[in-house]
Amino acid sequence: MSELHSQIARLKRPRLLIRAARIGLADYRRTRLLRALLAGTRTVEDIVARLIEHEAHAEAQRRAGEASYSVARHVEILISLMAEARHLPVRAQARESGKPMRPAPPPGTSAPCRPDPAASRHPDDVGRERLPG
Repeated sequence: MSELHSQIARLKRPRLLIRAARIGLADYRRTRLLRALLAGTRTVEDIVARLIEHEAHAEAQRRAGEASYSVARHVEILISLMAEARHLPVRAQARESGKPMRPAPPPGTSAPCRPDPAASRHPDDVGRERLPG
């Protein structure tokens, strides 16, 4: 499993943030959001790595209760992270591990198959959701 996939898999955030980000995925415009966040970053791996850094900073601000924390900004970062993580190379180990896979995407889309997150969910993870992907 790649380092970026591992980092994304370990992220746990409040359900409300994740739900807001999932809703926002429908209106995601890569050029608008990424231009503001990641000037000069070119590869998908670099973009996702920088987004993880931005999200960690926003999460630290949220947990510390800082006045400079912006929920809207945090949700924008999560939306970008979810959308860009879809473009990461597919993990070969996930296919070989035998974990249930999500159905294949419709023809003409580039979304890779990913393991079903519900298959590895622990009952103690109530109230927190993992980022998809």
